[in-house]
Amino acid sequence: MSAHQHLSRRRMLGLAALGAAALAGQSTITAAPRAAAAGTGGDGGTFVPAVVVGTGYGAAVSALRLGEAGIPTLMLEMGQLWNQPGPDGNVFSGMLSPDKRSSWFKNRTEAPLGSFLWLDVINKNIDPYAGVLDRVNFDQMSVYVGRGVGGGSLVNGGMAVTPKRSYFEEVLPQVDAAEMYDRYFPRANTALRVNHIDHGWFEESEWYKFARVSREQAGKAGLGTVFVPNVYDWDYMRREAAGEVPKSALATEVIYGNNHGKQSLDKTYLAAALGTGKVTIETMHQVKSIRQQKGGGYVLTVEQKDVNGRLLATKEIGCRHLFLGAGSLGTTELLLRARETGALPDLSSAVGAGWGPNGNIMTARANHIWNPTGAHQSSIPAMGIDDWDNRDAPVFAEIAPMPAGLETWVSLYLAITKNPERGTFVYDAARDAMNLRWTRDQNTPAVNAAKSLFDRINKACTTIYRYDLFGGQAKNFADDFCYHPLGGCVLGKATDNYGRVSGYKNLYVTDGSLIPGSIGVNPFVTITALAERNIERVIKQDVTAS
Repeated sequence: MSAHQHLSRRRMLGLAALGAAALAGQSTITAAPRAAAAGTGGDGGTFVPAVVVGTGYGAAVSALRLGEAGIPTLMLEMGQLWNQPGPDGNVFSGMLSPDKRSSWFKNRTEAPLGSFLWLDVINKNIDPYAGVLDRVNFDQMSVYVGRGVGGGSLVNGGMAVTPKRSYFEEVLPQVDAAEMYDRYFPRANTALRVNHIDHGWFEESEWYKFARVSREQAGKAGLGTVFVPNVYDWDYMRREAAGEVPKSALATEVIYGNNHGKQSLDKTYLAAALGTGKVTIETMHQVKSIRQQKGGGYVLTVEQKDVNGRLLATKEIGCRHLFLGAGSLGTTELLLRARETGALPDLSSAVGAGWGPNGNIMTARANHIWNPTGAHQSSIPAMGIDDWDNRDAPVFAEIAPMPAGLETWVSLYLAITKNPERGTFVYDAARDAMNLRWTRDQNTPAVNAAKSLFDRINKACTTIYRYDLFGGQAKNFADDFCYHPLGGCVLGKATDNYGRVSGYKNLYVTDGSLIPGSIGVNPFVTITALAERNIERVIKQDVTAS
């Protein structure tokens, strides 16, 4: 049986395990007896050979490859499993009528577009609940993150972009680029089930008129566009448009989850990991602290809560090998807390440094009345404006949808810029929480780069910016939130060149905190490929040899 056939078979076994857990209402997800993943430690607590914290991209890669190597592995996820329909028959709530499923313990939704015509008509009051999208608010920067089995893959636009090789080499010069582009990027794209839109369908579909309008306008300014692959199943979308299957991308679903069509991690890497029979996922389990065991290994203090936030239990889980895949925010906070409280005092001073928002800036333009963008818009982006080779102001701008269900004459963009500014996370002992040292002024280079590109388009098309979409004030560039948090535990600084945490044996970082603040495109393919590279070395040298 080929490697691909093995992966497909494991994925089917894992999907069955996920379905069984949902039907039973269980917080434990496994395709094997519970004892296969965990045993009893000498202190009566749980002991597992390997623990993976989180279920996002790097975590999912690590768990799959550990399971394939025969290593009993426990994944700890602070969010819930999203495959149980609610009262309306859907797993996720839509963007236009969000309910408590949309947000992580909020009283009100916090969508990136805060207003329309300066009216507060987008966000809704909701009941606090373990919803799928969180906006973590620091003093002068907010970060969107996914909560649930699959992490950010549940709430992103699915744009599966491999970075330009020259910029990858600039950002991560210590990583063999030839190896990445020949082996690990293709491996990641295959396992993520990345696919490409049919260009003929794109050109004729009413659902992508908004993208064609932006392409034409970019062309008038001498700017080129590129099609972008995605993990959303484009064939499913074509059937949505034909009325053959339930709508998801064509029903304004994305930031609060897609009910159909999207190949999120629970359907790819995580399903395959569960299918090895060696991986167990515990949901609604948040790791609060880490300490070292005598004689090696680690003990995690973990809080188990229900979906309404009630504390059910506090557990201690021991392991020999600990993989941190809780994302740039989660992983960095755990390590900062461990260093500053003295639990892991030998952690590098580089932990917390090198953070950046991947140069994210959101902006929008107002089109002429005779140039509509379409009342029907797919929620899944398919195209970007590529001006990354511009020496003065490199920009890759995702042509974003604004699926309002009516004509808006708005062209919306998420610009990824090359901002050299970096933030630093610090531990606040009084709050037992992490702060981000980052000021709005640090986003000035990113705003200037985005403005340079869109000023050219506006000039060529005699159009203007929209000032009414990002809150109550007149504001044309949203520079106070990001979708792509990167850094905090930078590869080669806080860790060695394979994610081994400096100062400690058998402790690893496997997520976007390894990337120093910028990668020039949507980052999840890079995070996945880098995790594939790192875990291959770690299993060979550290795990199977121990």
